[in-house]
Amino acid sequence: YQQNVEGLRVLLDAVTKADVASFVFSSSAAVYGMPDVDLVTEETPCVPMSPYGETKLAGEWLVRATGKATGLATACLRYFNVAGAASPELADTGVYNLVPMVFEKLTESAAPRIFGDDYATPDGTCVRDYIHVVDLAEAHVAAARALRSSPGRTLTLNIGRGEGVSVREMIDRINALTGYDQPPTVTPRRPGDPARVVASADRAAVELGWKAKYDVEDMVTSAWAGWVRLHPEAARD
Repeated sequence: YQQNVEGLRVLLDAVTKADVASFVFSSSAAVYGMPDVDLVTEETPCVPMSPYGETKLAGEWLVRATGKATGLATACLRYFNVAGAASPELADTGVYNLVPMVFEKLTESAAPRIFGDDYATPDGTCVRDYIHVVDLAEAHVAAARALRSSPGRTLTLNIGRGEGVSVREMIDRINALTGYDQPPTVTPRRPGDPARVVASADRAAVELGWKAKYDVEDMVTSAWAGWVRLHPEAARD
């Protein structure tokens, strides 16, 4: 809350005092919680299940309220699951998301972990919408341009691909694309993990003229190239 809410409040105060005209906010699909829909639209009720999702939703309220009070043009971009790298030099150095978490286990010759396989999904594992970091970056540029051309505008947009991939499917793809053959192990569910969250990105296409270009294979191969650059011992001949 200190970082995502209070830090944002301080930043927005500075933005308005400096007469900045537009503001693009990094929100998250975590604001939706556990939506009982096939595709999540921007009208899907926001019922976050975690403190992270709560703070991102509060951040959206702050951003939109500031826009209404000051005329600041705003865009809240609700990211779905970001993966991949624009180049090996720009690889994600943290191990906080599924793809690098699987990479880490493979590098250690350990089994990747699946947190629960008893969800109401086709294979029992959580289903997510993955978006390449390059597509995400291009969505930011498109949003900034849209705000610059329409002073005072307010946008709230999903940034995803509209394709669900289960955790087990993703681990299978990572094994295949990296040359490993390490079956996953199943551990208990993590609290706050919804069964399925997949975006409808139709509004972003209409409002920004933006659409994701890269698929899951592009995400895994680019992320792996960056991982191997940081961890050469992971490479397979």
